[in-house]
Amino acid sequence: MRTAVDQIIAEAGRIDALVNNAGYSQSGAAETLDLDDVRRQFETNVFGLLRLSQLVLPTMRSQRSGRIVNISSMGGRLVFPGGAVYHATKYAVEAISDAMRFEVAGFGIAVAIVEPGLIVTNFEQAALASMDGLTSGDGIYDEFNRQVAATMSEAYSGPMRHLGGGPDSVAKVVTRALESRRPRTRYTVTPSAKLALAARRVMPDRMWDAAMRTQFPRPR
Repeated sequence: MRTAVDQIIAEAGRIDALVNNAGYSQSGAAETLDLDDVRRQFETNVFGLLRLSQLVLPTMRSQRSGRIVNISSMGGRLVFPGGAVYHATKYAVEAISDAMRFEVAGFGIAVAIVEPGLIVTNFEQAALASMDGLTSGDGIYDEFNRQVAATMSEAYSGPMRHLGGGPDSVAKVVTRALESRRPRTRYTVTPSAKLALAARRVMPDRMWDAAMRTQFPRPR
């Protein structure tokens, strides 16, 4: 990361924009996850984002301008079973972005969050691959983990995908956040995100848990 930033400064003399987009989902019941996999998830989704932001900010401060766009998720504001660690990383992205937005505004730097819903890419394939070994046995959580995998596959291949979007739908919003004179603090992308977030806002925790029981088996 340091080499990349140094090279950009050497060639262009400035850095006007950073889009933090790296991310994947380590899925599975929390008790079944290997902590090395959890650390890898945070390294990619959180620590990489923070470190790259730290590396570009001195240049942005010195030029008194810049934009940082952090790709979060609707999963940074709600939680689906089987996604504890992924959601934790996206909640962290939201918190870091909110704090950083205040801290750097006085230097002419704007920070925006993009919260996509279901985006039809290879995202679910990486998430399913992260569950290798968590679905093949007869342990207490194996059936739950299998259902998490099945629900994820259905979301990307079934009717639900029509409430999602492609990568270009996110790219258009990122462009808007970079080019707007006064960018919004948050941009929600896809109908799936708007519907899910609206539902979560009005549902108490117990009601949300009840809704999740219609999609996921409760381990017992």
